[in-house]
Amino acid sequence: MELEPSRTQRAPLSGWRRVEALALIATIPAFYMALLSELRVASIGLYALALVASALVVWREHMASPGSARRHTPLGLLLCGALLLSALLPAGEGAVALGVRSATALLIVLRWGESLKPWFWRGSLPYLLALAVGVLGLCGLGFWWLEPRAQTFGDGLWLAFTTAATVGYGDIVPSTPAAKIFAVFVVLMGFAVLSLVTAAIAAMWVQTEERRIEREILQDIHRQIHGLHNEITAMRREQSSERQSV
Repeated sequence: MELEPSRTQRAPLSGWRRVEALALIATIPAFYMALLSELRVASIGLYALALVASALVVWREHMASPGSARRHTPLGLLLCGALLLSALLPAGEGAVALGVRSATALLIVLRWGESLKPWFWRGSLPYLLALAVGVLGLCGLGFWWLEPRAQTFGDGLWLAFTTAATVGYGDIVPSTPAAKIFAVFVVLMGFAVLSLVTAAIAAMWVQTEERRIEREILQDIHRQIHGLHNEITAMRREQSSERQSV
């Protein structure tokens, strides 16, 4: 029978997962640096940093007690292999290199979901709103850097919002290959973050309604108990009066 890891065993592992999540953020600029030959060395360094962090987490997961932690190890191993390939492939917009790095980005998104999963429960609406604002800001910076038509940071934010919300007003659109690729990830992240925020708000309303129903049930139980108590008291008085009359 497998035992669930104790809290003392989970705490160090969750700390390493946070470090890994921060290191994986560095692969966002690495993806675009790899498109330029002059920045290939920098992209290799960022991918290597993420690879070391992911490898450490996979090793600690493997060394952890059997249980839920080892279920995440296959994804971690696959991510390590993808990060290694992304670092070794040549720079440029080749189909193979671009496909591998895009698949790596998808695995990173899945890994982030595992790392941040404990935050996505009821009562986590402030964290999710902060996450949404942070993602919108990063996407705005990305469009400001990659899209020539986004002349200011505000333009980048507006393009990030319209892309993530799939509104598409058309006043500013991605025009370069790098911006178009980035727009794909912005749409995916926008769907994910907006869905989480919507689910958290719905859960908050459901929880409020559940609490109201629970209060009504408790009040009804208290009324019934109070009525039974009065009936028992009345029966005792009747029995007492009958005994005195006898």
